[in-house]
Amino acid sequence: MKQTAKRAYGVVLASALALGSLTAATTATAKEFRLGLITPPPHTWTKAAKAFGDELKEASGGKHSVAVFPSRQLGNEAQMIQMLQSGSLDMAFLTIAEVSNRVPDFGAFYAPYLAKDIQSAARILRSDAAKDLLKTLPKKVGVVGVGYGMAGLRQIVSRDEVSSADDLKGKKLRITPFEPIKDFYNAVGVAPTPMPLPAVYDALANGQVDAIDMDVELIIKLKYYDHAKTIVESNHMMFPMVGLVSAKVWKNLSKEERAQISDLMGKHLDGVINTYTELEGPWLAKMNALDVKVIKAGPAFFTSAIADWEKIWGDKAPALKKLREAAQ
Repeated sequence: MKQTAKRAYGVVLASALALGSLTAATTATAKEFRLGLITPPPHTWTKAAKAFGDELKEASGGKHSVAVFPSRQLGNEAQMIQMLQSGSLDMAFLTIAEVSNRVPDFGAFYAPYLAKDIQSAARILRSDAAKDLLKTLPKKVGVVGVGYGMAGLRQIVSRDEVSSADDLKGKKLRITPFEPIKDFYNAVGVAPTPMPLPAVYDALANGQVDAIDMDVELIIKLKYYDHAKTIVESNHMMFPMVGLVSAKVWKNLSKEERAQISDLMGKHLDGVINTYTELEGPWLAKMNALDVKVIKAGPAFFTSAIADWEKIWGDKAPALKKLREAAQ
């Protein structure tokens, strides 16, 4: 764990130096950092954020603390990135979705079946290829990337009976609003429908959407299966998260503070990866034990959609080749 944290710290320092001004001496002051997320309180990401804050407070002798704002309390991810850029938000645990909207190379993480299983997803996120992408964030987005976490692989929950991808065509399917997943589902033939997490349960219940793209943790914890006739266990896409610090906030931290924050945040981000590698299997077992039809689906289920996605993103996300190598 310590070696992982040290590697994460090295990535952060290399990224920070790209800002130029970050090497200037700074005066350390006590601060309560604000950290935003879109996930609800029971979610693994939110728990990790709170654990990071608790440990930072203890390690700093009470000098620094972290106020965690889950469930989009501070806005959606696009708004939180803007707040990070302005320095009005200190930190965030965000899906890579919004980052990929600004740096298309991050879209490579969403290649269908890039990760063969949850262990493969972990290898990708811990790879040098993934860490190299973090180094581009200070200049391109105005944020410092500390490290990666993830959610489980993606599944499809449908209000209706599903036996093939044809049964999904024309259906309104809830997605996280970002281009790589939208392009994938457009290729499948559904109507991708962006929707924030807090609205998903009711939307599935009242038919505002016909299906949802979701990780197994939230399928179980938020009981999306209550309004489903079919769950497609497809594991078709990994869903990474990135821990970010505002570059404007970062440059005003001392060297020691940067080391402490990156070390502890990196530790808890890596702990998120460990959590999913350990619990994905048990969660899938629970999902398969539900009183809901569960069908298994592999790449062939999506017919030509995967090749269509590759035509769009192969050139837009050149990091894809190196990430594929890391997945092996």
